[in-house]
Amino acid sequence: MTYPFSCITDFIFFETEIEPADIILVPGGSHPQQMEKAAELYHKGFAPYILPSGGYNSKLNETEWSYLRRIGLELGVPEDAILKEDQAKNTFDNARNSWEVIKARNLDIHSAIMVCKAHHSRRALMTYQTVFPKKIHFMVVTVMDKREIGRENWFLEEEKIKLVMSEVEKIGKYFGHHIPNWVNQYSKN
Repeated sequence: MTYPFSCITDFIFFETEIEPADIILVPGGSHPQQMEKAAELYHKGFAPYILPSGGYNSKLNETEWSYLRRIGLELGVPEDAILKEDQAKNTFDNARNSWEVIKARNLDIHSAIMVCKAHHSRRALMTYQTVFPKKIHFMVVTVMDKREIGRENWFLEEEKIKLVMSEVEKIGKYFGHHIPNWVNQYSKN
């Protein structure tokens, strides 16, 4: 069924087809589903590295990185395949710090699979696209956390509506001033 807000659903809940990539990015989180999916993709041979990102989270009483790393190790991902970024406090930090880790390791990255929560996928993608070089091809895989917020149900409960609409607001707030830079950057090619 099409609703007046269906355009919001299509915009916020973004996902792509995937193919083998150079790295799997996990932009933080306190729920296991993202790392579980990243580990599954790793084991299927989609990328040689997983880079979870996230600093201290009081809900976890540890860094998001250490929490996600532990899940990856429990799922059989080798320790040397899990890169470390444990300082990020927000999505922009996840992106900036992850790019610094990639540069510091001299990894030649041309494509990345991002594993993120379904309702966070558009903002996460735009954030990483803002920080990473434009040559990087991003693919997006989404998961639902324990709140089970997805494109088919976000509009059925007040709490889910608030969360998704806050994503719409954040995108407007965080990215409006980037548009002139993107126009200049992308029109050069």
